[in-house]
Amino acid sequence: MAAMNPCPCGYYGDPEKECKCSPAEILKYQKRLSGPLLDRLDIQIELPRVKYEELKNNKPAESSEEIRKRLARARTVQKERFQKLSRKIFTNSEMSSGETEEFCLMDEAAEGLLKKAIEEWYLSARAYYKILKVARTIADLANSEKINSSHLAEALRYRIKSDQ
Repeated sequence: MAAMNPCPCGYYGDPEKECKCSPAEILKYQKRLSGPLLDRLDIQIELPRVKYEELKNNKPAESSEEIRKRLARARTVQKERFQKLSRKIFTNSEMSSGETEEFCLMDEAAEGLLKKAIEEWYLSARAYYKILKVARTIADLANSEKINSSHLAEALRYRIKSDQ
């Protein structure tokens, strides 16, 4: 797990506080993380600054108990999925590329979406497999045997589209 600010001052993209950094400073700061390094992170998301009202009135959409049950069910599905393999793995993130191809079956719409994302965003092979593994986990949490386009779209949202 890692975290970083969007720029040296921390306010680039903030809707309320103006960033004091020059475009060159922002680019230099963001380029400190190379593409190959970012490829090794399964999930990459940008989070906006949280306002006081949101912190104070935070009401979860799903209870901790409901989340715990969904996670336990997904872990059971993964355990059963991998029990017949010759090597011991327990989670989707541990799959090899061959296992990913075997266990990350997609519907036609998901395949089309992934092909388009790979071509338009110039994603690496490593990113391709990471996206599939994350989509498989999202499908497991939704209790879905196949990865559909909504699972894949969510996994793609967890990748920062680097145009720097």
